[in-house]
Amino acid sequence: MAGLWPFGRSRVAGTEPRRASTPGVLKRERRALTRERNQLVRDLGGIVYEMYRLDRFRVEVVTDRCRALVALDRRIEEIDELLTSATRRGPRCECGAPIPWGAHFCQNCGRPAGPRPVVTCARCGAPLPADTQFCGSCGSPVELTPELPADTEPDGEAVA
Repeated sequence: MAGLWPFGRSRVAGTEPRRASTPGVLKRERRALTRERNQLVRDLGGIVYEMYRLDRFRVEVVTDRCRALVALDRRIEEIDELLTSATRRGPRCECGAPIPWGAHFCQNCGRPAGPRPVVTCARCGAPLPADTQFCGSCGSPVELTPELPADTEPDGEAVA
């Protein structure tokens, strides 16, 4: 098991594993690396003990195993840093204010939060995506205000 990378792929020395981006994948990779590290530490201890017992100590074997452990430790630290930075920095608005989970608007500036613009239902006030035709809460049809051309004022008169 010590020579296998997660999911049975053999890990070739000098190649970097694919970097994950989501927290769930990072956590799974960290667990797999931790298991592999623990196995390597046990193997290293057994190797050193057998070398001592047989009085045939080979420095290059121990050095190679220690290099593999250091590489695993670095990747585990990198994953820990990615996970803690992802939890420290949550989603933020363009103005820099943090956006709470499930919020549709920024509490600081009022901009819509998320990729799609959000409007509210005129009848019940529930937040709705801008492209919807009916309210998901009360079922009433959504009345969208018609867009005005750029050269007219709100009262309908043309700008000269």
